[in-house]
Amino acid sequence: MVVCGDDGLAHRLAAELRGVYREQVTLVVPPAGRRVRQPVVGRARAASAALLDMVNAAVNRTGSGDSGGADRELDATEPTEDVLADAGVERATALALVYDDDETNIRAALTARRLNPRLRLVLRLYNRRLGQHIEELLDQSATLATGSSPGTGSGSGAGSGAGAGSTTVLSDADTAAPALAATALVGTSKVVETDGLLLRAVERNPPRPGEVADPGLCTLALLSATSNDPAGADGSEESGEHGPQLLPDAAAVEAATGRGTVALEHVSYSGPPLPAGRAGVPAFGELFSRRLRWSLAGLAACVVALAVALMVATGDHPLHATYVTLLDLFSINEPAHNKDTGRQILQLLSGFVGLLLLPVLLAAVLEALGTFRSASALRKPPRGLGGHVVLLGLGKIGTRVLTRLREMDIPVVCVEADPEARGMATARRLRVPVVLGDVTQEGVLEAAKIHRAHSLLALTSVDTTNLEAVLYARSVRSRLRVVLRLYDDDFATAVYRTLRAAHPGALTRSRSVTHLAAPSFAGAMMGRQILGAIPVERRVLLFAAVEVAGHPQLEGKTVGEAFRAGAWRVLALEVSDGGRGEGGAPERARESRLVWELPDTYVLRGSDRVVLAATRRGLAELLGRRARQRTDV
Repeated sequence: MVVCGDDGLAHRLAAELRGVYREQVTLVVPPAGRRVRQPVVGRARAASAALLDMVNAAVNRTGSGDSGGADRELDATEPTEDVLADAGVERATALALVYDDDETNIRAALTARRLNPRLRLVLRLYNRRLGQHIEELLDQSATLATGSSPGTGSGSGAGSGAGAGSTTVLSDADTAAPALAATALVGTSKVVETDGLLLRAVERNPPRPGEVADPGLCTLALLSATSNDPAGADGSEESGEHGPQLLPDAAAVEAATGRGTVALEHVSYSGPPLPAGRAGVPAFGELFSRRLRWSLAGLAACVVALAVALMVATGDHPLHATYVTLLDLFSINEPAHNKDTGRQILQLLSGFVGLLLLPVLLAAVLEALGTFRSASALRKPPRGLGGHVVLLGLGKIGTRVLTRLREMDIPVVCVEADPEARGMATARRLRVPVVLGDVTQEGVLEAAKIHRAHSLLALTSVDTTNLEAVLYARSVRSRLRVVLRLYDDDFATAVYRTLRAAHPGALTRSRSVTHLAAPSFAGAMMGRQILGAIPVERRVLLFAAVEVAGHPQLEGKTVGEAFRAGAWRVLALEVSDGGRGEGGAPERARESRLVWELPDTYVLRGSDRVVLAATRRGLAELLGRRARQRTDV
C-alpha cells in the first residue's frame, strides 16, 4: 500500500492500514509536512494560556502519533513520476492520494494509472462532480490498458484481488460533515447517507427505573458507563471495560443498566437533497415588505369598493363597472361633467385613489430592485435570533457542515475572516447570515449572537483559533455546547479532557477530521465499499456493503451465527422485489432493494450481498487480504 499526502490524513491512513489491516505501507509526505501549532494569542490570555499549557503537556505525554506507523517513509514535495516509481507504485496493490489540493491528486492519479493500470486508486477530491468524471476516466483507462473491466470495489474475500484497477473518489469533508453536524445538536440523530440509502442512529439516555428502553431495529453500541453524559468519559479504545461497547450482544445490552445506547432507529431510501433555491433569486414573498403588501391590499380593496358603488349607482354590468373604475383610476376616462352627482363623486374618488397608487407602485419597484441586489449580498444575523448554531470557518469542512445543517432546517450563523472563502457562495445561496471578521477579535462572536446560541462549531483549519474561540465562548456562556475540529486525535483527546475538567457542567466534543475519515479511505484501499461511519464517543462504527461469497465467517451461516459481538453484525440483505425465500427472506433478482429486520434463521448464501456494521478491527479481520489469526478483536 502506498499513501501520498501532505497533512494529518496521510499519517492517520497509514497508521490505519498498518495497525488495523496489518498491511505493508509506504508513506510519501513533504519534507516539512508536519504543521507547527502557533501559540494562542488575542483574548486567550491568563486562564487560556494556562489551559493551553495543560493541553500541550498532555499531548507531549501521549506523543504526537504523526509517524503514521508506515514501514517506509519517503520525503517528497510533490508526487512526481520518479517519486511514485521510487515508492513502488508499479508493484503496489493500492495507492491513496490524499493531498489537500485536488489538482495535485488528479495529476498524480493519471501518472500512477499509466505506471500501473491494475493499481487500485483512492483519491481525495472535494469537487463531487469532477470526482465522478475523474473516476470514470481512470476506470476507462484501466479497462483499455488491461482489456478487462476494473473491480467494483465490493470484492469477494481475502486474496481475491477484488477491485484491482478500480478507482474510488472520496472526500474527507463529506465523510466527517454528518458526524460534526450531528454532534452539535442535542438529541439529534447520527446519519449515514449514500447512494440514496439513509441510515439513522440515535443516542438514547438510560431508561428510568421501571421503564424499558426501545432498542429500535438493533442496538449498535453501549455508551460509557462512567456517566450518563457521553462527554463524561474519554470514550476511546483505551477506556477499558467502562468505555463504549460497539455491537454488543443481547446479554450485554440487558446487563448494561444505567448506560446510554446508540440504536439503529430508521432506514429508508432518501430522495434528492432539499432544494436550496436558485442563487440570487429570492422567493416572491420576500420581494416586498409587509407594510407594502398591506398598502397594495388596501388599494385593491378601494378599487373593488368603487367598482361596486358604480355598479349600484348606474346599474352597469360588474365587468363594465370595473373597467370604467380603472379608467377613472388611471385618469384616462372622459370627465363626467354631464353625469349625475353620484357618478362625478365616484370619478373624483377614483382619481384620488389613482394618485395614492403612484407612490405605492414606485415603492414596490424600488423594494424589488433592492431585494434582488441584496440577494447576492451577505445577510446579517437578525435581531432576536436565538437557539442557533454558530459555525466558525467556511472552508471545505465548514461548507459541507453548513449544507448538512440547513438540510436539517437548523438555524445557522457563520463567522469567516476571508471574504473569498470557499463557502461564501454557499452561504449566499442558502441565505445564511454571515459575520465577516477574525474570530479572535473583540465583538465578532458577539455579532454572531453567541450569548443566545445553542451550540458552537469551531471548524477553522487552525487549532489555536478553534481553541481560543471555544474558550471565549465558554466565558460568555459557560454551559454552551461546543464542538472543536482539531488537527490530530491525540491533541483532540487532550483538549477534550482538559475542557471537560474545566467545565464539568457543559457538553464538550473534540473531533479530529482525519480520525473520522481515515477508516473510509482505508476500506476503499482494501477494495471495499464503505457506506459511511458514525462516531460513538471517541470511537468509530463503520457501515459496509459486502459480498458473502469468499467469507467463511458469513457464507453458509445464519444471520444469528454470523453475528460476532464487538466485531460485526449483518443489518440488511440485498434482495429482489419478488417473493420470499427460505428463512422468510425475499429472493434476489435483477431489480434489487435492501430488506432490514432479517430473521436470525436466514442462511446467508454465496450469492447474497449484505450491509453490515463493523468496528475498525472487525472489518479488517473480515475483509483483510491476508489470512491471520487474532485472539482479541
